[in-house]
Amino acid sequence: MIFFALLGIVVIAAVLVAAAMSLFLRRHGESDAPKPSWVPTDEVFRDPGTDRVMRVWADRTGGRHYIPEHVEGTPPL
Repeated sequence: MIFFALLGIVVIAAVLVAAAMSLFLRRHGESDAPKPSWVPTDEVFRDPGTDRVMRVWADRTGGRHYIPEHVEGTPPL
């Protein structure tokens, strides 16, 4: 009985730690800056979770990467 109670506490603690970490980590495919081999695409969107304007960059293997747009003076999407 004590084993299951401890197991439950460990699982709840792990879920809370993972949730807290997700607030401070980047999302899947997101980077601060493009690598030299990446090519910008025409695809731009507003991330609904962060309300940031993001541009899609493609690498040579067809991978997609999301970089925040930092353009001053342009109207939002």
